[in-house]
Amino acid sequence: MERTGSPKELSQRLGISTRTLYEYIAFMKNELYAPITYNKNNQTYMYNMECDLCFISKKENKESF
Repeated sequence: MERTGSPKELSQRLGISTRTLYEYIAFMKNELYAPITYNKNNQTYMYNMECDLCFISKKENKESF
């Protein structure tokens, strides 16, 4: 929906520090390869391409092998 707001606004809505928000975004970009960008004009985070993110727990992963 491209309505996250500024990093400060988003971190307040999530109940985390702005630093933690940046760490989460860095993790998503670097480890999960999420194509996240920040649009300064609209003050929102967004995906710069269509993508699917799939999360599984370690327990589920072990049982599926």
